[in-house]
Amino acid sequence: MVENYFPIIIVFVVAAGFAFVSLILTHLLGPRVPSAVKMMPYESGVDQVGDTRIRFSIHFFLIALLFIIFDIEIVFLYPWAVVFKDFLSAGPFIFFEMVVFLAILAFGFVYVWRNGALEWE
Repeated sequence: MVENYFPIIIVFVVAAGFAFVSLILTHLLGPRVPSAVKMMPYESGVDQVGDTRIRFSIHFFLIALLFIIFDIEIVFLYPWAVVFKDFLSAGPFIFFEMVVFLAILAFGFVYVWRNGALEWE
């Protein structure tokens, strides 16, 4: 059984060895000439303008978190919709299970909406 995976193990060992040797050689043989210009921070090749520590509104992170939560729930909904016809012969349990799931999702959405988490000020 292990002999079937031997070529894959060899590829991983060769790739890891190449990465390790490349890192060591560049560290040992590479030029080290530090200067003030090299040590200066930059953003995408452009010199820094202003303070880099700007404060973001917490609403930005809240909207991003809510998007991820609702997006993940849509990921659960898609496979159910694909195999729905196959499960109809098993009875209505799968349909009612998804209705409960969607009701919980709708309740969460209404809760977030009423608390004003989706309002941008």
